[in-house]
Amino acid sequence: MRIRALAPVALAPAALLAAALLGGCTLIVPPEVEQSAPSTTVEGVYAQTLDWRDCEPAGMECTTVTAPIDWADASAGSIELAVVRLATDSGSRVGSLLMNPGGPGGSGVELVQQAAEFVTSDDLRESFDIVGWDPRGVGESTTVGCYDDADMDDFLYGVPQNPTGTDAWLADQVAVEADFAAACSAASGDLLGHIDVESNARDMDLLRAVLGDETLNYLGFSYGTSFGVHYADLFPDRVGRLVLDGAIDPALGAPEVFTAQMAGFENAFRAYAADCLTGADCPFTGTLDEALAQASELFAGAEARALLADDGRQLTASSLGTALAYPLYDEGSWPALSQMLSELEAGDATMALQFADAYNGRGDDGRYVDNTIAVYTAATCLDGSYTGGLEGTRATLDAIEAAAPTVGAYVAYGDWVHLDVTCQNWPEPSVVTPAPIAAAGAAPIMVVGTTNDPATPYAWAQAMAGQLESGVLVTRAGEGHTAYAQGNDCIDATVDAYLIEGTVPAADPLC
Repeated sequence: MRIRALAPVALAPAALLAAALLGGCTLIVPPEVEQSAPSTTVEGVYAQTLDWRDCEPAGMECTTVTAPIDWADASAGSIELAVVRLATDSGSRVGSLLMNPGGPGGSGVELVQQAAEFVTSDDLRESFDIVGWDPRGVGESTTVGCYDDADMDDFLYGVPQNPTGTDAWLADQVAVEADFAAACSAASGDLLGHIDVESNARDMDLLRAVLGDETLNYLGFSYGTSFGVHYADLFPDRVGRLVLDGAIDPALGAPEVFTAQMAGFENAFRAYAADCLTGADCPFTGTLDEALAQASELFAGAEARALLADDGRQLTASSLGTALAYPLYDEGSWPALSQMLSELEAGDATMALQFADAYNGRGDDGRYVDNTIAVYTAATCLDGSYTGGLEGTRATLDAIEAAAPTVGAYVAYGDWVHLDVTCQNWPEPSVVTPAPIAAAGAAPIMVVGTTNDPATPYAWAQAMAGQLESGVLVTRAGEGHTAYAQGNDCIDATVDAYLIEGTVPAADPLC
C-alpha cells in the first residue's frame, strides 16, 4: 500500500527521498493502546487544564489532552491526544494555528517538531502559536495497530501465488485482507471504530477550547482538508481562518475518489516522462507516446522477471506501484525516479524497494517507524463507501486502468484493491456518507488547489470551494502535491495575508 490516499506529509518528497536513501529513518515505536482509560464527560474534557512541559527540539512545548473514545457516549472511556506547540511571544499574536499534514495517519507532532520552519513562514510563526497534534490512533496519541513488523512485511511485500491483477489473485485477497482486518480489531479494541473524520473534527474543537481560542484557525494539508471541512460543517459558528490545501471533494464515494486519484498520478507520470525526454539521463527515448509505451512494457514485465533488491526481497507489481507513486508527489524527485527506472531496466530492484519502504514507513532493519498503514486503512474504511463485492472491486480497477493506463493499475493494486477488499471485511461500519458540505454561516474558508496535483486532483479543490457557502478558491499552476510552502511566493503571500490579517482575495490570484 500504499499510497495513503492523501499524502501523509507536507514536506517536499525530494527532501524525504534524500533522507530515506542517505540517512535511513529514525525509528519510533508507538505506545501501547490504552483501553482502560478513565470514563469522562464532554463538559469535563472541555474544562481540563493543560500541563505544558518543555520538549525537543528547543523552544517546543508538549502536553496531552484527554478526549472521549466515542463522542456520542463520553462515558465509554477516554484517549490521550499528544500535542506540541511552538509559541510566539510577539505582541501581535493572533492566536493558535492548528496544523495537520494529512494521511490518514500523518503526525502533526512530527510535522511541527521536525519541520515547523519549513512549512510555515517567519510571519506566520510571529503571529501564531504553531500547534500540531497526533490525531486519534496516530503516533504518540492513543494508537491503533494491526500487524507486527514481520507480519507487515509479509502483508506488504509477500510474493503472491497468482500473478498480481488476475482474477485468481483478486480472489486470494479476500482471505489476506480478512486476516489483516481481524488483526487490526484484536490489536486496537474499541478505538478502531472511532478514528473517523468527524470524531477528529470534534477533537479539533476540543483543542480549540482548551488552547483558549474563541474560533479555530487551521492549516490542513491533503486528507487534513477533510478534518477542516467537516469541522466547518459541525461548527460553522466557530470557524476562524481555515486553509485547506490539497482538498478532497467530500461528495465523492471511494470508487470515484480512487479513479480520479489514479488519473492524477497518470498525469504526473506523463509530465515526468515529457520532462525526462528533454534530459540526458532519461530511461526512455522517442516521442512521449513511445516513452509511455516503453514504460508500460517495463512495468508489465517487472513481477515476472522476479527482480531482487540487494537485501534479497523480490519486487511485486504492488510494491512497484508504491515505488512509482512516491517520487511522483513532487517534480523535484523526478531525477530520482529516472534513476530507479534505469536500475529496474538493468534488473536491480533495490532502489524501487527503498522507495516503497520510505512510503510504507519501513526502516532498513525491517522495523516500521509508525502505524500509518493501520490508521490509513481504519480511517478510510470508516470514512468511505465501498462496493461490497469483488465484482465491484474489479469494475473500479478496470475504470482506473482506463483512466490511468500507464501507472494506475500498479498503484491501485496496493491501494484501491487493498482498501476495497479490506473494508468489505472490516469489523466496524462506515460512519460517513459522501455528500456536499456547505457549512452555511461559516466565515470565509480558503481552499487551495494545484493544477497538476497527483494525489488530490485540482477538480477536488474546485468542487470543495464551490460547495462551501463561503469557499474561496486559490489556484497554484504547476506540478506536485499541495501548494503552501512549496516555493510559490504568490501562494505563500496569499495564505499568510488571510491567516494573519484575515484578508480574503477578491478573486482567485491564479498563482
